[in-house]
Amino acid sequence: MSDPADLSAVELLAAYRARSLSPVEVTEAVIARIATWEPQLCALYAYDPAEARAAALASEARWRAGEALPLDGVPCTIKENIATKGTPVPLGTAATELTPAKADAPPAQRLREAGCVILAKTTMPDYGMLSSGLSSIHALARNPFDLALNPGGSSAGAAAAGAAGYGPFHVGTDIGGSIRLPAGWCGLVGLKPSFGRVPIDPTYYGRAAGPMTRSVADAALMMRELSKPDARDPTSLPPQEIAWEALDLGPHGLRIGLQREAGIGLPVDPEVDAAIVEAAARFAAAGAEIMPMAPFLTREMLDGLDDFWRQRAWADIGALPPERRAKILPYILAWAEGGRDLDGARVYRGMSQMMAMRHAAVAACAPFDYVLSPVSPVPAFPAAMASPIDDPARPFEHIAFTVSANMSDQPAISVHAGMTASGLPIGLQITGRRFDDLGVLRMAQAWESLRGASVPFPPPPAA
Repeated sequence: MSDPADLSAVELLAAYRARSLSPVEVTEAVIARIATWEPQLCALYAYDPAEARAAALASEARWRAGEALPLDGVPCTIKENIATKGTPVPLGTAATELTPAKADAPPAQRLREAGCVILAKTTMPDYGMLSSGLSSIHALARNPFDLALNPGGSSAGAAAAGAAGYGPFHVGTDIGGSIRLPAGWCGLVGLKPSFGRVPIDPTYYGRAAGPMTRSVADAALMMRELSKPDARDPTSLPPQEIAWEALDLGPHGLRIGLQREAGIGLPVDPEVDAAIVEAAARFAAAGAEIMPMAPFLTREMLDGLDDFWRQRAWADIGALPPERRAKILPYILAWAEGGRDLDGARVYRGMSQMMAMRHAAVAACAPFDYVLSPVSPVPAFPAAMASPIDDPARPFEHIAFTVSANMSDQPAISVHAGMTASGLPIGLQITGRRFDDLGVLRMAQAWESLRGASVPFPPPPAA
């Protein structure tokens, strides 16, 4: 029998119903897995095994009484910037004054209400503004596929935890690729839903919360709960009945765009390109019509977004007392200081370029039902680097395939495409039209079937 720590949520719920496993057994297996991996991965924050054990006991009692909740007893982690009651939210930086959160944020509340066993929060970089596990308050998070490499970010700890088998459910957030990039670099499924599909608090333009799992079916289970309404998010979509678990979809007859170049940023690594082209070929063999999609992102768009986000960061960081500002990760401080002297007209033009990106993305995707592309142009990079380039003057050269879906509100998912010759995961991104979150999940499920081979997640280190 597989180690319970490696079982999917679908498998766990079936085992609980059959009384062949209990939430207590599974939680103990995940705690044992964490004990072997965590000293090297540093994926967790506010880890509380005693609280997890208590939650597992309560879940076991509900199953025995025939009163199980929708996701009762499934272990999960929650990204550090999603508040959980009683736990401080440092936002990845030592500059934050630590105050316990007064309430669960919507994603945490939905999973707790559904009966999930919350094990821990997961680590992130300063202010979530890096595709990296580098942080001034958390230990450096590492990639389970190669401990010398980075898991990506900003949902860094969530990706490392998912790949290492810290239970099946992990919640991340994404404003430019922060779910999809680490998911791609760690072999996971990572869904950035349509803007507003998953209520969050606090909200921000383009920011989304979503699942990070080992399978599409598990991501769908999470979306069934995460997408439930919450009045705290005034940007959330109206409640909608969606058959999240109805994932069967044949690609026959679909018009699928293939985007192999982003137009700007890092060039696509040949192994990454080959994996995406192979995915397109398999969709074509299954009856889809594959058509090339031209690049649409421009240097003006990406640099405008950089100007706006730098100035936004400096507005917060520049207001801190010097002693707190000095605690911020030097890379992030240097990047934010680039916004110090930007004038209002330039910042406004930068914000306008975010809207230009939105229009360009929607227009480029309009001829297609779905679009295939790389998640990242390159595989995982050295662990101590802030990004694949590691240069605060060029912070976003690696997000050219992911960021436009945030600006355009479109759903986009990372799903494992294959491995490099050196054994590193490659992520395939599938982007859909606005609000077609279920369709994107169905396409990802179709790809899992076409891909065939399961993801070769690394075994835990020897005790």
